Amino acid sequence: MSEEEKQLAGLPYDAADPAIRQLQNAGKTKMLAYNAIPPTDTEARRRALEEMLAACGQDSHINQPFWFDFGCHISIGDHSIVNLNCTFLDTGLIHIGSFTLIGPDVKIYTASHPLASADRYRYRADGSPFLITTTKPVTIGDGVWIGGGTIVLPGVTIGD
Repeated sequence: MSEEEKQLAGLPYDAADPAIRQLQNAGKTKMLAYNAIPPTDTEARRRALEEMLAACGQDSHINQPFWFDFGCHISIGDHSIVNLNCTFLDTGLIHIGSFTLIGPDVKIYTASHPLASADRYRYRADGSPFLITTTKPVTIGDGVWIGGGTIVLPGVTIGD
């Protein structure tokens, strides 16, 4: 399995893998461009969301600024709103249903690391260490409201 396949399957993976870094850097470039679009340019914002995310449902909005790791691991259903300054660490999959409201400053995390310090690092074939990362998806169902400042941890399902 590639490191990216391990990542999405929730298996321990090397987050410094060049293919993963390339995908992450591409997402962050799109994120920065999105955050620079004037809020009044709704067409450009919509196009950017459709390019950044795995799915962005009809009439869904994400207020700027919006922060994420990859973007392409996030899907949002129809008529949902993500308020400003939210951070979605989408090393794993994040699914947000339809008619869902996400308040400002909400953080959604999918990444985790071993709790025991001795288990946090492995070694590549060349002998260099790498930090073990795993992911668990976050699922937020239809019609959910997550209030401002909430932190949603890896593996959590809310609603549905």
